[in-house]
Amino acid sequence: MSSPQERLVAQLVRIKELSGLSLRALARESGLSSSSLSRYLTGRLVPPWEAVVALCRAVGRDPRPLRAVWAEAAQAGPAPAPRRNDLPADLFDFTGREAELALVEKLLRTAGAVAIDGMAGVGKTSLAVHAAHRLASGYPDGGLYLDLQGFTPGQEPLEPQVALGRLLGALDVTHPPASAAERAALWRSELSRRRALVVLDNAVNAEQVRPLLPGAGRSTVLITSRHRLISLDGVPPVSLAPLADGDAANLFGRAAGLDLAEEDAVGQVLRQCGGLPLALRMAGARLRHRPGWTVAVLAERLRDGASRFDSVFGMSFQQLDAVQRRMFRLLGVLPGTDFDAAVAGALTDLPPHRLGAVLEELVDAHLLQELSPGRYRMHDLIRQYAADLAADGEPEAEAALRRVLRHYLAQAVAHDRTLPSPYRKEPSPGDPAAAMAWFDLEYVNLIAGFDAAVRLGMDEVVAELPQAMRVWFFRHRGSDDQARLLEAAAVAAARLGRDQERAALLADLGYARAAAGRLTEALSAYELAERSGPDDDLAAGLALRIGLVRRDLGDLEAAQAHFRRARELFERIGRRAGQSQALAFDGWVTLRLGRRGEAVELARASVALADGPAQITGLVTLGVALAAQDRVESLRALHDALRLSEQNNLQHNQAWCHNYLGVALRVMGSPEEALEHHRRAFELLEPLAEVQMEIDFLHTYAETCRAAGRYDEALGLLDRTIELARELGRPYDEKLARAARDIVRAGG
Repeated sequence: MSSPQERLVAQLVRIKELSGLSLRALARESGLSSSSLSRYLTGRLVPPWEAVVALCRAVGRDPRPLRAVWAEAAQAGPAPAPRRNDLPADLFDFTGREAELALVEKLLRTAGAVAIDGMAGVGKTSLAVHAAHRLASGYPDGGLYLDLQGFTPGQEPLEPQVALGRLLGALDVTHPPASAAERAALWRSELSRRRALVVLDNAVNAEQVRPLLPGAGRSTVLITSRHRLISLDGVPPVSLAPLADGDAANLFGRAAGLDLAEEDAVGQVLRQCGGLPLALRMAGARLRHRPGWTVAVLAERLRDGASRFDSVFGMSFQQLDAVQRRMFRLLGVLPGTDFDAAVAGALTDLPPHRLGAVLEELVDAHLLQELSPGRYRMHDLIRQYAADLAADGEPEAEAALRRVLRHYLAQAVAHDRTLPSPYRKEPSPGDPAAAMAWFDLEYVNLIAGFDAAVRLGMDEVVAELPQAMRVWFFRHRGSDDQARLLEAAAVAAARLGRDQERAALLADLGYARAAAGRLTEALSAYELAERSGPDDDLAAGLALRIGLVRRDLGDLEAAQAHFRRARELFERIGRRAGQSQALAFDGWVTLRLGRRGEAVELARASVALADGPAQITGLVTLGVALAAQDRVESLRALHDALRLSEQNNLQHNQAWCHNYLGVALRVMGSPEEALEHHRRAFELLEPLAEVQMEIDFLHTYAETCRAAGRYDEALGLLDRTIELARELGRPYDEKLARAARDIVRAGG
């Protein structure tokens, strides 16, 4: 007997069939995202009732008969994912702000968003994090936190596109779309099916935040900024003033660990701290660490500072011993947003037994925040103060920074070696999941460290770090940083005289550009790699990749020449899998050139040379080449390729197999059956950053729609192809799509 969820999925699939629309077209008609709709139709997610209603209305069907089966499915739905919690730790001594806290909580319930603004050090982040922790139980899908770096010393504010990539990554979307608009749409879609609380800290302006706001649904967002974001429609502001004297005195007393009675002296301290929680905590910590002092002594010392921050920060700095002061100054030059004890050790060159005590002292003095055990960060104001001190009088600053950058590179290389990769024979011992988690955690710091290495001219780090991140980037294709890092790394490798390394980096750059659909840019990178004198192994791979780009540019004869060159090189070095790939793609081009019998023989030779997943390309080529003459063998080859893709969890290959099953079935005269495979191909493609595959699939899907008499749908797909081709500068694809569109408009 089928489960409630299976019965609901069957009903939703029936609705899609009644609509006669593609996945994307139905998503547009119903106001849903195609990624969410894909999850509903495959049973990976039980849709909210509002989504069921929207789907029914899109096909003119009454949703009420589905209410009972939906309710059963919702009750017995898939087990909830573990709750995500990226929030920094709450402050144990959070004091005051009762009215502001109540207002924030009320506005989150009613408006779903709040923007907390106020001057530096006034406690915006503390209030946002405290409110988020208090409300956590009402958000079962967790709390997300992102520092937008609006006012972080040494860092540029995050661009919305980058911020969206990181937020989507926190939701396990590892292949976000390329454009900011598509990422924003996917972000809203992902949040619409969750109940999560998002804290966007340190925003520079409304334009940075607007694309990051949730849409429909029950998720909420808390924003902090030094500026009042009045142009954010629907996001009410809560402005923080400095603490009133009563709350300020209470916070100062708690930080000092004293029951304060010296009212006059307390008033002087409060005035010097200006009611700012950051300054009050630091002043209190200073008093707590000097048991022989009175509040009056503290007040006198504070008056010696030039400003409230100079006085409070300076006093906290002066309480440190020489080793602690040195660490504090050096932390001012550290790239990235946070760090662990190992990074602090590399920075200071302190032995482990001394390192922990120094870090604890900085935390106790409120000069450092401990986000989680062994993980630290500095408040932006304190970081700027430390950086100023380092610039004025820390002779070791550059040497310390260089140690940190070498540390990050060594750690990246060590973790990368534990990851399975086609670039190495065997991974080193270790936990691959832990290695990927390390890259996820340190990614922002690695990118900041890379930029620092570029500024310092550390060519070894610049050239080697992207190579150590190769596997991480492969699994997170679509990263906004990869091409930039590879370009700089190739230049650094050239300066070092490392021609082989430069060639490998340029090959990776070409691959990243090709996956993004930028074929002429990919070809330029590949040809530069060829001129760098690659060894036979890399030369063979480059010949294969250049052939693929030439094929997609429409230059079939040149593509074939490169595939045959690749086959010769792979044969010379004894790489059977490479020979198999070259034969398969040669067969693919030969088929496009109209020589079907020759293409079949090339595909058979490809399959015979390989085993396991390496057979997939040959099997797909064989299946398509046989489609017009041997239905049984054609479908067997294509289903064998799909089975290998599924067994090895190769989602790109699964999408490719389904697309060409659709092509083969169309050739066999079964366009309706073919359409289901095309739709499944796009469902699999949806979360992947593979524009090149999307263009390929759009051409074939449109042709199948035309064969099925679905002319409007075919026109929509061809319009999308033309739009993409124009955006990416691909006149060959635009020409093909326009010609196909003229045929459809002429009546098929």
